[in-house]
This record gives sequence, C-alpha cells and structure tokens, in this order.
Amino acid sequence: MAAGHGADLMLESPRRNTMSVDVPSYLAYEELLNRMKGGIVIVGPPVPAIVPPNYPVTLKIRAEGSGSLFYQWFTFKNAEIIEVPNGTEADLVVCPRKSQSFVCRVSDQHLQFVFSDWIKVDVLDCPSSGLPVNWDGAPHIVIHLESQKVRPGKRVTLSCAAFGMPPPHYQWYQNGRVLDDQTTKVLQIEKASAEHAGSYLCCVTNVNGESWTEAAEIEIVTPDQPCVPARPTATDKVALLIGNLNYSHHPPLMAPTTDVYELAQHLRQLEFRVVSLLDLSKEEMNSAIEKFLQLLDRGVYGLFYYAGHGYEQSGRNYMVPIDAPRPYSTVNCVCVQRVMKRMQERHTALNVILLDTCRKWYGVDQRDRHALNVSEVMPLAPLGNTVYGYATCEDAEAYEVQDAKGKSTGIFTKYLNRHILQPQKVTHILEQVSEDLGRDPLVKGKQVCEVKHTLKEPRALTDPVRTAGHTCEVRVRDSCWRRANVLPERELMVFPNGVKVELSFSALFSNVLAVFATVKDTGGKAQDCAVTLESTPRLEDIFSGPNRSEDLDSLLMSQADNTDSNIRLCCLQRLQKPLEIKVSVHYSNGAEGRRRLTESRLVDVGMPLVAAWSLTPPGASGAKRAPQSYSSRLVHSVANLSLRPHTRKAENRVDSRMWLPSSSGNQPEENDESDL
Repeated sequence: MAAGHGADLMLESPRRNTMSVDVPSYLAYEELLNRMKGGIVIVGPPVPAIVPPNYPVTLKIRAEGSGSLFYQWFTFKNAEIIEVPNGTEADLVVCPRKSQSFVCRVSDQHLQFVFSDWIKVDVLDCPSSGLPVNWDGAPHIVIHLESQKVRPGKRVTLSCAAFGMPPPHYQWYQNGRVLDDQTTKVLQIEKASAEHAGSYLCCVTNVNGESWTEAAEIEIVTPDQPCVPARPTATDKVALLIGNLNYSHHPPLMAPTTDVYELAQHLRQLEFRVVSLLDLSKEEMNSAIEKFLQLLDRGVYGLFYYAGHGYEQSGRNYMVPIDAPRPYSTVNCVCVQRVMKRMQERHTALNVILLDTCRKWYGVDQRDRHALNVSEVMPLAPLGNTVYGYATCEDAEAYEVQDAKGKSTGIFTKYLNRHILQPQKVTHILEQVSEDLGRDPLVKGKQVCEVKHTLKEPRALTDPVRTAGHTCEVRVRDSCWRRANVLPERELMVFPNGVKVELSFSALFSNVLAVFATVKDTGGKAQDCAVTLESTPRLEDIFSGPNRSEDLDSLLMSQADNTDSNIRLCCLQRLQKPLEIKVSVHYSNGAEGRRRLTESRLVDVGMPLVAAWSLTPPGASGAKRAPQSYSSRLVHSVANLSLRPHTRKAENRVDSRMWLPSSSGNQPEENDESDL
C-alpha cells in the first residue's frame, strides 16, 4: 500500500490483507486517510443500499487522475478492516447475507491515493421475489401498512420498509396531509385519540423513483364498540380468462366461447380488469400469462380461469393449447401449478384459479424424457391466500352441455356465473357451485366439483377496490392493461359519390374485434346502397361454421342492430402488422341505369386490443400457422344432443405398456409445489 505525499502515517504492506484498527475510532482513522489526497478525484462515489439477503449488489466508484488508477475494496470482519477478495475493480459485486460496510481505496502509479466514504449495504430480511428482474434501485416496498381499530389512549404503530439503492426516504401522510415530523420507517402514536383517526399513507422515495404504500385506516373505537376487523379490500383486481375450443389435433369444444364471454361480463361488474382470450397456442398462452403476472402486485386480487381440454399427471394439472400434438406430453402443455406459483411470487392478497377442464390421469410414457421430469416447481411459504376451484375431481371428466336452443355451456361455469356476484367469501361461492352441480341430473355420478384453499381471511370477489392514491404501481398496471383494451376510434367516411359511412368497433374478447359499418347518408345520388367489410390480413371468424348456434350468434352480435354490415376478426394476437379494414360501398346510379358501381376505402386501425401485447413474436410458430378453416375441423354432431353432456377430455393415446403409474397424490396447494 502506498503512502500519500506529506502524510506522517504508515499504512499496511500490500502483502497483508488486514489492518488492525480500533472499531469505535475508525471514523477518525478514515478522516486522517481522507487528508492524504493527491491528484486523484472521486467523481462518482459508491452508493449505499438496502437489499434482501443474498441479493447481488453492484457497488461502483468512479475516479479521475493522471495515468492508470488502481482500486482496492475493504470491509469489516471480526472487528478488523480486511481487503475484499478479488475487490480490485471499480465495480464490486457483493451478495451479503447480513448488513455490511464497504470502503474503496483509489491509487495511482505516483503512490498517491484517496479513500471513498464508508457506505453500508443494509440487509432487510424480507423476500426478494417481488423485485423486478432489472431492478434499477427505485424504492420497492416490502412491508405495507395494516388497518387497525384501537381504543382511545392505546398505542398505534404503523410500519413500512422498502428496498432501495440508495436507501429511500420516508414521508407519512394522514388524510392527504403531510406529517412533517414523521420521516422514518415507523410511525408511532403513543396515545391515540379521535384526531388520530383516518387514512394513513407513506411515500417512499429516492433519486430513482417513488412508491406509495397501500392505505391503512386507523379507527378509534369506544369501549362499548367491538373491535371488529375491517372488511378486506383490494388495491386492484385483475383477471385473465382463456378459452380454447378450436383444436388442431383434438375434438373441438363448443362452450368455452359462451363461458368466457359471460364470466368476463360478471367480473367487470365486480371491478376486475379483464383480459379474455380465445384459441391460444402454447406460446401464446405462456406470453399471455406473463403479461397477466405483470399486472399483479401486493394487495391485488388475481383470478385465472381456463376452459378447454386438460388432464392430470403425477399430481399436476395441465392445460392443453390448441396446437398440442396427439399424443402430447407435458412439454406441449401448460402447468397450472406453475401459474399459481408465479402468482404467489407477486405477493397478491388473493389468488384464485378456476379450471373448467378434465382431470383424467395419464400415465408417464417412458420414451418421453420431458414427461419423466414433470415438475420443477419449488415450494413457497404458506401464504394463506390461495383458492383452487376445479370443475371436477381427480381422475374425472368435466362436461359441457347444449340446451334446446343450441347454447353450449360448461356445467361448472354455468353454476359459477349463477353465484359469482354474491357478496360472500370466495370459498362459499364455490361451495354453492359444487352443491348445484352435484344436484344436476345430467352429470350426477360423472362430475363432482372440488374446492381447495388456504384462505385465512374472509376475502370475497366483491371486496371493494381501494387504491393508495396515484401510486407508481397503479399507473404502470393501468398502462399495461389498457394496451390490451384499446379500441380503434369511431370514424365517419365520406365517399366521392357522397355516401357517408360510419365505422365503429366493439371488443367481444380481448383478441376478437367486431367491426360495424352503418350508412348515414346516401348523398342523394346513390341508390340501393350496400356496404361490405374485409380485413387485411384476413382473420378467421371462429364463431361461424357448422353447428354454431343462432343463440350464441345473437349474444355476441347484439350490438350489430341497426348496422348495415359487420365482421368479426379473431386471433388478433397473431397480427404481425397493422390491421386494415377495406370498406366498400356498392350502389346504383340512376343516371347510368341499373349497373352496379363500387367505391372502396382502406382504414388503418393499427394493432387493436391484445395485438398491442405482441403475444406472438415475429417468425414464431403461432404467427406462421395459417388459420384453419372451420369446416375442416372435427365437429361434434349436434343432432338430437340437446341437454346431453360432452366431455372436455383430450384423448392422448400412447402404448400403455410404456406407462409408469402415477404415485403422487393430487394436493395442488402452496406446499405441494416440491419436485417429484
């Protein structure tokens, strides 16, 4: 170690990696060292941080001087200052298990050196799973406020804690008013009184951003008032609904269209932000789930619903995408338990998974190396916020029925829609669904609903949404959700012949766009005016085709009343370029006899609805797969099938001699996510 010029202080030899120093007086020692400054200037000092245990932190120092500069980082260990092993670069990556202090020496070839200030990396013993993948050091709250009911004169304590780099600052608010003297992680009121009642928030900030806690209500109750717990609330409600019906290699289904549509309408009444999608490939399902997870955060209610083919293997439930081959294996499907684990990692207040699909057991094909390793899902702590609603029990099928009018519904979802708007605990709703389904003569002895949960609070889907002001998290969530729900604007077009046509739009699902054209004015010259619509690229209408009921058609196209033309554009998630609508006006001109004339215009509607999410990357298999015509798919014959149930089991025939029996029971709770 080199000595600075003009300083009467001997430093340790570089061959030794410790310096003995009296810890209480190390600050004075540091002050002496900082006087030994030569031609080196620290222009970017290292920044302290608050992080979870074992989280990789990069400490950086930037200095200027003449010639090459050399770096050595130091830390404390057993009351001694020691060199950090391999800490000879300007950037130092550390993964501390407990709080630790660091300092960096910068030296040059002229034996001049300077020390940075000591900085501390505080370790907060809280889970890091909610941290963004590329965290920029902005405040990330990990301990939120809790509402309380207290009696006069009692102590009230509200605590907040956050990760941050640099460590964040705290500012408390009561009923929107700044509490100037409350700027620490803990707000404490020694003797509560009526003036302390109200809504409390904490704003956590550093140079990289700000974050707000959820609101906490402090209610002062008199001795004759019972301290009844406050009703649970959600900071937001988000739902992803997927219905797969038009399979490439398996029998098609009829009911998911109606099931998803009607459930989405009910969830919107309950203040859920809903994304509803039909006919997804595996890649599209995984992409949609990733986007859904981005909408989840602490305090949010998350609901995932799937209707389509499915099965069970080794205690895991799998959803079958529309492009799954036959036979398929786990690598071709999406694991439900993996979705739940990812939802739990977002620290939501409530996670609900509803599966209207079969759970028939399939053995493991020994030739399939993917099937032999069916799960790498690791366990989470028992969070007490999980609800599974299965349409059927283990090793059983789920059915859809068609009524006398031709309307198809999944029996489980039929009864779910009947009860879901009731202001009751979500598990009570599912119990009522189970009871109704058990009494249904069509599936008695064939299908029994199963409910599993770890709820520790009486949370209901009807709980109110209470956002903690315009927080950063709410704004980000709102922006992401709105991208998948943007409709093209209504447009009035005037054609050269004077005809005026209004183009309007409606979202039937998040990946299904209905386009309507209405002739507003014929201009006085055009006679027998008609309008047609075409899209570029052409998108399949999955609602049209053999055996599709008129009842369903009228349900989905009720908005088409009083319009002159309409089209339904499906599978918007596969759009790779902006969508164009060709509007053609066909008419007769009295001056030219009965000859029909046509005028057309193109309207660029961009990337509407879920197309803006880019679920199918350019060149991916989902984008390349040409829409299959409905008539070429296998369709159930519906002659004389009114009120008869049809299974949602996807056949997966392999040589049974190659099977391994499943030895795992089905316990898909939070603690059942261990490797098999």
